[in-house]
Amino acid sequence: MDEQKRLLLAVLLSVVVLVGYQFFFVAPPTDRNLPQSTRESRDQSQQRATEDRQSTVSDYTQPDQGMPPASPQSSTGDFRTISLSTPLYNIAVSEYLASVTSLTLKHYKSSNGSSTELKQMVNPRLPRGTLISGTQSGTVQGLENAVFTADTDTTELRLARGEKSIAFSWTSPQGITVKKIYTFQADSYLIGCDIVIQNGSEMPLNDALMITTPGIFDEETKKRSRFAFEGPVAFIDNEYLTIKPKKIEDQDTYIGQVDWTGYTDRYFLTAVIPQEAGDARLKLQYEDEIAESRLVWKMDRIDPGKQGKYDFVYYMGPKSHKVLSQYDNSLKKAINFGFFDILAKPLLITMNVIHDVIPNYGVAIILLTVLIKLIFWPLGTKSYKSMNEMKKVQPLMMEIREKHKNDKQRMNQEIMGLYKTYKVNPASGCLPLLVQMPIFFALYRMLYQAIELRHASFVGWITDLSAPDRLFHFDFAIPLMEAPYGIPVLTLVMGASFLLQQKMTPTAGDPMQAKMMMLMPIFMTVLFINFPSGLVLYMLVNNIISMGQQYYTQKKFSK
Repeated sequence: MDEQKRLLLAVLLSVVVLVGYQFFFVAPPTDRNLPQSTRESRDQSQQRATEDRQSTVSDYTQPDQGMPPASPQSSTGDFRTISLSTPLYNIAVSEYLASVTSLTLKHYKSSNGSSTELKQMVNPRLPRGTLISGTQSGTVQGLENAVFTADTDTTELRLARGEKSIAFSWTSPQGITVKKIYTFQADSYLIGCDIVIQNGSEMPLNDALMITTPGIFDEETKKRSRFAFEGPVAFIDNEYLTIKPKKIEDQDTYIGQVDWTGYTDRYFLTAVIPQEAGDARLKLQYEDEIAESRLVWKMDRIDPGKQGKYDFVYYMGPKSHKVLSQYDNSLKKAINFGFFDILAKPLLITMNVIHDVIPNYGVAIILLTVLIKLIFWPLGTKSYKSMNEMKKVQPLMMEIREKHKNDKQRMNQEIMGLYKTYKVNPASGCLPLLVQMPIFFALYRMLYQAIELRHASFVGWITDLSAPDRLFHFDFAIPLMEAPYGIPVLTLVMGASFLLQQKMTPTAGDPMQAKMMMLMPIFMTVLFINFPSGLVLYMLVNNIISMGQQYYTQKKFSK
């Protein structure tokens, strides 16, 4: 197999891997259906850990007279919604269930454009909001439909600096009081939530808390999730788990050391973080297009006259490396690029460092591309040198093919002898390209998922590096193009660069093979027409630099 065939095979294989990777790049979760003996051993270890840690149960006094416990009500009863505004977000917590019914991020828009609405973290289709607390066995009767009372007279609050706490309280017919104490910080997306359960009944309480983060997973979400995972996530036993809703029927419970559980989309995350070690697990449910991620936390036995206090932290915000890295927890693991994570993370950090100096992510992508090409410059030079050597022996190869066209074995022997005589190694031309492919895949994954590129403008019509570039918007559909419809200028220029680069590459002796290679620029243009403009920009700059290097190498070694 000559150089051109090897190069063609390498390119085609790379493209096939790139396209196929879209459908499979979220690795399936690790099978946690443990054998019975293993589960018993782990349960015993968790029980010992629970016994060793400081007890969360203590005595309690009756509630202050200034804040009488609310009587149990149904969802049809009167309740208020408490709104709080911080420099980072606006949040609304309903007295019904004391759940979060709205949270809009002030620094992120729902879609591109200065006049669009702020990013809403709670889907309006979720009937009860998110971060809903309850008990696994339902021993606190009425909690699943409770109307709490907030310890504030006003429903509109502002927090410019420092922190503020708001307590929601409800008492069951049996005399069990549940308090949810939210603590908001002006400069953080983290929200503290202390759940206090006071047993004023005559029976001991032995149950598990359950905090639910639901999300809408319909057909549209399912389609998006093929390219960047959306759905229930967790960090258990130092492993990042993504659970496809269709897999929940097969396995709905995950056990281990739970750092956090939650729900994610391409750019944003809602998570529940327990503040101490304990007996916890992840319980999942998928029904009526709603996928629920539930943190199940085993409570200590609470006898009559005793109370239990359990501390959690909620996160509702961007999957930004800069934001998550400032917190002393494992939330930063939510930024996960799959198989290529070990390469993609340094690329993301480097891009952000460049952006700190030059605040334009388009320029940052260009400079990052230049840096990568400089690192791989020796490999590229070796590849182009090999192509140039192959070009010199191309006439002799054509003679051999013509002379022994009816004897394939003799033809291959003569070609191998030709390689030895002129000290040409066909593999040396395509091997450097294959070495660089992991970097390309890692960069592709990073550029596709990095929230930094979301709604980040470059120049002119490129106002969102995370979306396909479109000059003008048309009202009619264009074949092979996803909405919005327009002229993909950057993609067409990138396709032209592929065509020019192809013309610079030595032609193959096989006419059919040469025609196939000339179709590659068209194929790549169609492939990239719906890709994020940030990735297209990378490919264009990479092609331009490669052509310059190829031209320089050919001039240098053709003498």
